[in-house]
Amino acid sequence: MKMKNLPRAAERFLRYVQINTQADPLCAESPSSKGQWKLAQVLVEELAQMGARDIELTPQGVVLATIPGREPAVGFLAHLDTSPAAPGGPVKPLLHEYQGGKIILPSGEVDHPLLAKAVGCTVITSDGSTLLGADDKAGIAAIMDAAQRLLAEPEAHATVRIAFTPDEELGRGTDHLDVVKFGVSAAYTVDGGALGELEWENFYAQNLRIVIQGKSSHTGDAKGRMVNAVRLAGNFASSLPAVALPETTAGREGFIHVDSIRGSVEKAELEVLLRDFSSQGLAQKRSLVENLLAGIVSEPGSYRVEETGGYLNMKEAVAKNPQVVELARQAMKRVGVVPWEKPIRGGTDGAMLAKAGLPCPNLFTGGVDPHSRSEWLVAQWLQRAADVVVTIARLWGE
Repeated sequence: MKMKNLPRAAERFLRYVQINTQADPLCAESPSSKGQWKLAQVLVEELAQMGARDIELTPQGVVLATIPGREPAVGFLAHLDTSPAAPGGPVKPLLHEYQGGKIILPSGEVDHPLLAKAVGCTVITSDGSTLLGADDKAGIAAIMDAAQRLLAEPEAHATVRIAFTPDEELGRGTDHLDVVKFGVSAAYTVDGGALGELEWENFYAQNLRIVIQGKSSHTGDAKGRMVNAVRLAGNFASSLPAVALPETTAGREGFIHVDSIRGSVEKAELEVLLRDFSSQGLAQKRSLVENLLAGIVSEPGSYRVEETGGYLNMKEAVAKNPQVVELARQAMKRVGVVPWEKPIRGGTDGAMLAKAGLPCPNLFTGGVDPHSRSEWLVAQWLQRAADVVVTIARLWGE
C-alpha cells in the first residue's frame, strides 16, 4: 500500500481510516461509537506532540486545540464520525496510480465523471466492501497537516482554533461545541468534495416525525373496525409528488424524503426530511405534508407531526461577513486551485453554526462519492486542501 512521495496529509489520512468511527444512530450518547473516542484520543496525542496549545477532549468527545498566532482567531472544523449509510470498517485502503477508466476493486468498482480530473494522480479507495472514510477523515488530515506547518511560523498567520466534532452525520456535530468558548469570529468546515469546492450556501432543513394512530382488530372481523396505520403511512409516502423526491431532484431543487417507516396496525412512525434552498420553499413543503396527511388520515386526532431537528442556510451568516468567502477564494487561487462555488445539497457543522450567527463556509477535501462503498480520494487534492487551510490562516493574519 505504501507508495513513494505520497503527500504528508495522505499519509495521515491512511492512519486515521484504520479506526472505524462509524456513527450509531441508535445510540444517544456522545460520541455514539467507541471508535470516535479512539480517534479523538489519537488526535489529542498528535496535537500535543506537535506543540499545539489549549488542547482539550471534552466529556462529549469534542477535540479542541489552538495554534498560536496573531489576532483575529479563525476556526477550522472537521468531524470524527463516518456515515452509517454503508459498512464502516474495517477499512482496507488501496492506492491506485490512476491513468483513466474505471477502477476495479476486489468488491466492486469506482466509476465517476470526476475521475477524469484525477488522471496522473494517486487515487485512494477502500476495497469496495466498506466506505473509505474520506468524509471526514480527509478534513481531519488536512487540518492536522496544516496545524503542524503553522506551528513553525506563529508570527505569519492568525490564531487558529481547531475543533473536531462527533456525530456530524447524525446532525449532532455542534451540539456540544461551545461557540463562545471556541472564540472565533469566522470559521471553515473542511468537509467538502472535489478539488476547488467552496460552499457557502446549503439547504434550509426541517426534520419531521409523523405519528399515525390506527386501531387494531382481529383480521377476521375487521370490516368497519380496523384502521391500519401502516397502510395509511404507505399511502402518504406514495402520495408525495414524484418530482419532489431526492432521487428526482438536483441543483437548487428541494425535496421531501421519507427516510424511514416503522410500526404496526395500531401505530406507525415516519421520519420525513424537508429540504429547500429558500425558507418559503421549505414552508410550502411543510404545508404540502400537512395537507396530504389531512386528506389521507381523515379521522381527527389520528396523527400528529413533530419537528425533530433541522438547520439554517449558512448564507444568512455569510452575508453578514462576505470577507470569509473572499479570503477562501484568494487562498485557493494562491495555491493554484480554481474555486468551484456550488450550493450544498445537504448540511455541515457550518449550517448548524449559522444558527449562532457564525459564518462558516465549507472547503474541499479531495474526497468524492461519500456515504458509499465507491468513495474515493485524490491524495494530491487532499494536500491542496491542507495548503488552502494554511493560506487562509495567513490571509487572516494579514
